[in-house]
Parts: sequence; structure tokens; C-alpha cells
Amino acid sequence: MAEEKKEPWLNYLAMTTVLFAVLATLSTFKGGNFSTRALLSQSQSSDQWAFYQAKSIKGYIKELQKDKYETELKYSAQKLSGDGQRHYTEQLASLTEKIQKYETEKADIMAEARRLELLRDDAQKHSKAFGMAVIFLQIAILLGSISALMKKKPIWYLSMSVGTAGIVYFINGFLLVLPV
Repeated sequence: MAEEKKEPWLNYLAMTTVLFAVLATLSTFKGGNFSTRALLSQSQSSDQWAFYQAKSIKGYIKELQKDKYETELKYSAQKLSGDGQRHYTEQLASLTEKIQKYETEKADIMAEARRLELLRDDAQKHSKAFGMAVIFLQIAILLGSISALMKKKPIWYLSMSVGTAGIVYFINGFLLVLPV
């Protein structure tokens, strides 16, 4: 049996296919990492918004109590003794302080929730870039395989073009220079 002569470009085809496979694996790993980060940030943000809502409800209850004390003090001031009026005044001051505290806490919670949403959005952009890299690199691997099987050099060139797009997305997954 006569052995077929191996064409030299097939060695380069094999190397580019291996390179694309390694980059596709790394893209999958990094994309998964960023997807996980996005999910965690979303979960933490949702927790913060629930906490914000709880503070809002507590503040609303304190406002209702304050309104009640103000109304009672307004219409019962003449009937109350000095100790009774002092009690209402102290309660109103305490409720006003708690309402202010809840408002301050809500502002802090809102800022943290928005910070976590920004982290989520950033992680989603990175994940999307790596996902695009995986798609292009897998297509490049497929085209390289077809090129090897058919021994068609033009298909390998196409594979390298598509693979280059995958490499660009891979790099963009880290840097986010290009819009995603």
C-alpha cells in the first residue's frame, strides 16, 4: 500500500484547531464564571430590594403611629396633664427619629442594591462576550475539521477567519472594548 503524502499545511491546520479548542474551553470557563457572578449579584440585589421594602413598611407604620399621636395630642391637649403631654411629645420625637433612621437606612440599602445591579450588568456583558467567543471558536473548529477531512485549504482559511473573530470576542470578554 502506498502512503499518502501529507500536505504541510495540515500541520498548521491541526495547530490552529488546537488553539481554537483551548480558547473555546477558556471562554466557556470564563463565561460561566461571569454568569455565576451575574446570578449572585442579581440575587444579592433582590435581597437588598426586599430589605428596602421591609424598611419602607416599617417607616410607614411609624408614620401612621406618629400621625395618630399628633392627632390625639392636637385634640386632647387640653384634657392631658403635663405628664400626658410630655409622654405624647416624647413619643412623637422618638417616632420622628425612627422615621429618619429608616429613611437613612433605605438610602444606604438602595445604593447597595444599585451597586449590585451594576456588577450584575457588567458580569452579563463579560459573559455575553465569552459566549460569542465560544460560538465563533466552535464554528472555526468545525470548519477546520471539514477542511482536514476534505483536504480543502480554502475552508481552512475560512476557519481561521471565523476563529479570528472568536479570538477577538475572547479578548473582548476580558477588556470589553467592543460593544456587546
